[in-house]
Amino acid sequence: MGLFSSPAKVYKPAADVDLGPGSDELYISPNVKAPRVAGLLVKIFVWILEMPIVGQIVLYILKKDNLINKLVSDADIPEPPLFTASHSWEDTPEQSVRLTKPDLSAAERVQEAVGCLPARLEAALAADARGIRRWTVRDFSDAYRSGEVTPVQVAARFLAAVRESSGPGVSNMAFFISCDPDDVMRQAEESTLRYQRGAPLSALDGVLVGVKDEIDCLPYPTTGGTRWLGAARRCEADAACVAQLRACGAVLAGKANMHELGAGTSGINPHHGSTRNPYNASTIAGGSSSGSAAIVCAGLCPVALGVDGGGSVRMPAALCGVVGFKPTAGRLSNAGVLPLNWTVGMPGILAGTVEDALIAYSAIVDQSQPSYLRPELNLPQLGSTLSIGNIKLARYGKWFNDSAEDIRSCCDKALQALRANYGWQTVDVTIPEVEEMRLAHYVTIGSECTTSLAKYLDKLKRSEIGWDARVALSVYGSFSSRAYLNAQRLRNRQMYFHKQIFKAADVIVSPMTGVTAYPLQDDALSTGELDYINGAALVRYSIAGNFLGLPAITVTVGYDRGGLPIGLQFIGRPWAEATLLHVAFATQQACAKGYKKPPVFYDLLGKQQD
Repeated sequence: MGLFSSPAKVYKPAADVDLGPGSDELYISPNVKAPRVAGLLVKIFVWILEMPIVGQIVLYILKKDNLINKLVSDADIPEPPLFTASHSWEDTPEQSVRLTKPDLSAAERVQEAVGCLPARLEAALAADARGIRRWTVRDFSDAYRSGEVTPVQVAARFLAAVRESSGPGVSNMAFFISCDPDDVMRQAEESTLRYQRGAPLSALDGVLVGVKDEIDCLPYPTTGGTRWLGAARRCEADAACVAQLRACGAVLAGKANMHELGAGTSGINPHHGSTRNPYNASTIAGGSSSGSAAIVCAGLCPVALGVDGGGSVRMPAALCGVVGFKPTAGRLSNAGVLPLNWTVGMPGILAGTVEDALIAYSAIVDQSQPSYLRPELNLPQLGSTLSIGNIKLARYGKWFNDSAEDIRSCCDKALQALRANYGWQTVDVTIPEVEEMRLAHYVTIGSECTTSLAKYLDKLKRSEIGWDARVALSVYGSFSSRAYLNAQRLRNRQMYFHKQIFKAADVIVSPMTGVTAYPLQDDALSTGELDYINGAALVRYSIAGNFLGLPAITVTVGYDRGGLPIGLQFIGRPWAEATLLHVAFATQQACAKGYKKPPVFYDLLGKQQD
């Protein structure tokens, strides 16, 4: 054994692993050994990592201490590698759904989705005096149709709010990287004319939608949260999902802020400002789709697009108290999305309500392939959600409980409410090798990121990259081909485990994050920070959605003692988004009375909400 060697894990065949509630499989909580580092210490650490030989030794020690070598790189794994998390179409029966025709336009699908909504918004978000009434897509559409307000008036209020939230110091919420007032007003004027003629394109016509700056959207450059990528890679057309929204009449509100290159979970960006959480401006918004989550939370847009490669839509959604939805891999097109991670990343939706998530989802579903090559699209009849029975929720207790006390308690109460209100059952299961999956995903997303960016990084001065992103790229670049292949072997094992669990349950339930939004500290604003302990806690429950390409959604179910939001996550069978949306809507209904209004909140319809 060498100086830094440790016994590597030998895995038994996946078929021999016990998935039952009494399994003796060992649960490993993330064994992260790294102090929080920011400011000058980050710079020193970067200089060390980028030194020849010395940096390689430090990286090896870090990977050894955090079990990457033992559980992934050097492990003995019997399964062959599985390189893409693609799923063949299976006609899984779903309750209370509407099967859409395969040749509908985006606007026609939106009309279908609106027809699936309850006849009236229930108590879900009307809430009590302490609660929050979010204006939904349907609220904006109704107000436009009635002439109560116009898209131009809403756009003007939006732009005023963006200016107000972009002040100096703590008052800079850093919601957007780019927002062109002239372009926003031009779109709003065109929408207003359509309403005046009585011919809006869809319920999304005139509705503001934010776009993460990892997704192409004209007339803006796509920066990926950097200062250089927009010039190195020209944006020449809308991404597929943006083009579909534009065809529905949505007003594209600008490019939302994000963690640089998606290489972090905090949303701290030294180039464009660090997005702040509307529930508490001194805390993080989460990442990497930080701006997208925050603008929905603050009422600036009822819907925003993000990209989810490792929970990057769902984590900030949970921290900011909104809905985060990532469909099955392949359900949405990746065309026009920065290819930072080919096999784990895809667009996702952030919305104030499950209803709005459904509307946006219906608009951007990829229907470009011939109908015989793509899965059927079922939309959930949310008006009948309350009558759905026999839903089974798989819960792995050791994993579920590996979270802060407030989160654990709040999520347990939400499950109790689902049992009491709908009679749904919770099924105890074991999900083996959760930490191994997290590390395998980390190797995968890191390897794919450096490969994707190699043609740019080889010509780029390191000084153009943020300090914390430089650390991430150094670690990513240290992964070997053996580590990547073994990570894909672990993907194969996890695909088997999850398929077995879905034979006994409809969805898997967990908290969305292990901690709520933590403080945004001044020493990190210009350099970023290395906080791998909090980072591991944030991604603890995200990985299966990306690594295995499964659909997943998070819904707010309460708040911690400091008033910060807590999200509950549901992970579904492949292509069963309708069931997932039903479950999320039922949870939203059951937990609605406790919803609280964030201190930073804008009323774009101009109605009194207090």
